[in-house]
Amino acid sequence: MRTMTLGSSKLEVPVVAVGCMRINTLDADMAEKFVKGAVEIGATFFDHADVYGDGRCEEIFADAIGMTSAVRDTIILQSKVGIRPGVAFDFSKKHILESVDGILSRLRTDHLDALLLHRPDALVEPEEVAEAFDELENTGKVKHFGVSNQNPMQIELLRRWVRQPLVANQLQLSITNTTMITAGVNVNMLGDSSVDRDGSILDYCRLHDITIQPWSPFQYGFFEGVFLGNEKFPELNRVLDEISARYDVSSTTMAIAWLLRHPAKMQPVTGTMNLDRLTQCAAAGDVHITREEWYEIYLAAGNILP
Repeated sequence: MRTMTLGSSKLEVPVVAVGCMRINTLDADMAEKFVKGAVEIGATFFDHADVYGDGRCEEIFADAIGMTSAVRDTIILQSKVGIRPGVAFDFSKKHILESVDGILSRLRTDHLDALLLHRPDALVEPEEVAEAFDELENTGKVKHFGVSNQNPMQIELLRRWVRQPLVANQLQLSITNTTMITAGVNVNMLGDSSVDRDGSILDYCRLHDITIQPWSPFQYGFFEGVFLGNEKFPELNRVLDEISARYDVSSTTMAIAWLLRHPAKMQPVTGTMNLDRLTQCAAAGDVHITREEWYEIYLAAGNILP
């Protein structure tokens, strides 16, 4: 698979990441087939979080891939911390450090290639985050750091104390969830399309060499379902099918290719546990659609140009 540099780091990563949130839906044999098959096609970047399956997803992954030091050298591991389900978001030093130790134990590794703060904590004390990051870096437990679902000022607050570059920001983005793009297209216009809901996070990440990792790249709404083949989006699916045929790829491939066409150099995070579908996602790295085709898909999703 084609690779890219993650943010301002020197870490070379596949352009498509494998999200492991649903790996606990597979039995042991299916999980092994999936993760080893992913590695074979070059999808070696695996995204986790300590809350996925209450930690069980990381354990299943380690078992499935047969984690050893030799195996570890062939893959890239990212995980996220900060969510205590039903209780709080927690960026305290204590919680971050304890969470990372738990992640490393479940993944059976001594380090993460990247650690992201998982959603904003309203009670964040950036001095504590900085202390935690320093300790994790100094002990070699984490190589690179980032955030998830944060806007520019939240990142700036962290950057006031955190000395490590923040190399990634996971944000919800798909053809049907384009608020960060739409607000920029409709600047200074009346109507909902011009509402800036995230502080121009797209441009901010580009200015600061932060890789946007779109999550739920096939979902519409907030986990309401996928738009591919959905009767709610007849025009979008018609256009996707038509343009996909020109490149002899599937609409799944085209939906990822649409994200990769953006010059922000994004790294979509897939959620599929189907190896064939993951292979189609990975194929998007070799598809470069035209400007006209990108906008045709954008408009087919119901977006407008002023």
